[in-house]
Amino acid sequence: MDIDVVLIAPEIPQNTGAIGRLCVCLDLHLHLIKPLGFQLDEARLKRAGLDYWQHLNYSIHDSWDGFIDTQKPARLFFASTRGKNSLYDFKFLAGDYLVFGNETSGFPEAIYQKYEDILHSIPMPGEFARSHNLANSAAIVVYEAYRQLYYTASSTISGRL
Repeated sequence: MDIDVVLIAPEIPQNTGAIGRLCVCLDLHLHLIKPLGFQLDEARLKRAGLDYWQHLNYSIHDSWDGFIDTQKPARLFFASTRGKNSLYDFKFLAGDYLVFGNETSGFPEAIYQKYEDILHSIPMPGEFARSHNLANSAAIVVYEAYRQLYYTASSTISGRL
């Protein structure tokens, strides 16, 4: 699939492991932007990613600016509870980078300020909804991108879960 997933300063290894597994299942590249709240050899990360982690195509970047300088993304999609735009109003294109903040504070304030007009949220009509789990959010957004880019009524599915 021609999109990349970007995690800025992820804190919980189980979420990153699950997102890594998602990326392997859809053949996506995962970008991890430091600081990381865990070591990449941590057992909780490996357990969440199961035996998928060895097949993951990923890069580690020292900073957001370093990521921008090396990847030169043409288009960014930011998922945030602060988003004024709905995920479902976004038209995904091949080459998009799907960017997620960390579990406790989201994005650094500088990113909120610079990209505030292009933040997108996942609808949460529940009375007590605050936010989704990071791994769930990534799955929701990634599969919406997949649906838009690759799914048609005549598509076949392998049947695997």
